[in-house]
Amino acid sequence: MIPIGDDLPTLRFPLMTVLLLTVTWCCWLFLQGAGFSPTVLAASVCNLGLVPGELTHRAALGEGVPLGRGMACIIDNDAINVLTPLTSMFLHGGWMHILGNSLFLWVFGNNIEDRLGPAGFLIFYLFVGVVATLGHVAADPSATVPVVGASGAIAGVMGAYLVFWPRARIHSLVFVVLLPLPAALVLGIWFVLQFGTDANSNVAWVAHVTGFVAGVLVALVLRAAGGPLHGIALPNHPAGPPGSRDDDPPPFSSRVDPWG
Repeated sequence: MIPIGDDLPTLRFPLMTVLLLTVTWCCWLFLQGAGFSPTVLAASVCNLGLVPGELTHRAALGEGVPLGRGMACIIDNDAINVLTPLTSMFLHGGWMHILGNSLFLWVFGNNIEDRLGPAGFLIFYLFVGVVATLGHVAADPSATVPVVGASGAIAGVMGAYLVFWPRARIHSLVFVVLLPLPAALVLGIWFVLQFGTDANSNVAWVAHVTGFVAGVLVALVLRAAGGPLHGIALPNHPAGPPGSRDDDPPPFSSRVDPWG
């Protein structure tokens, strides 16, 4: 099940979503060499990726972690390590990794940005991303394998989307058929599938779950407090009183988001 778009219109261009995608792709193309050089890719993952054991100091200094043929990441105590919960969010391990994350961020991020505003969305994105990485660290504090990717932050975006618009229709590719499915179904299935991740796949599924839950909790707090853009009127959809569910599109809405 691959989300392609949704039926929620946005009121403004998703500037911050585009900027986040631009920074992520610049890191992939120029810092990581687009994955064409195994040495460059391994160096970026080793030096700027998140290594739980380095943060917690529970991994032995000097230990080598194989990253490919003839290459190893050496556990160190460099000052940059404290920033890796942030830096790792903008790095990826391969083309499918960055393409998948970019698609999910584009589909779900623009509406969250519309709700929170560009600055609010950036703060939210970085917050849930760091919480997701810390969840990964807590699950295995002595782990030595570097972790990279925006998946945790994007999972947080998806969690917030579920809270704000559970009835929105997500245009999803199921095998070869494009179906408009309720967001609650698409995101619920995605969340449950995380618990079935192969332990040997090197997928940081705990970070996904932690980020998703963090996004849900933040969105619940914002909704209860009447957060940014609460009660805003969407085209052909009058706003309701504070506390109403005017954020949701009517069932089977045919509106198309002009920004994807």
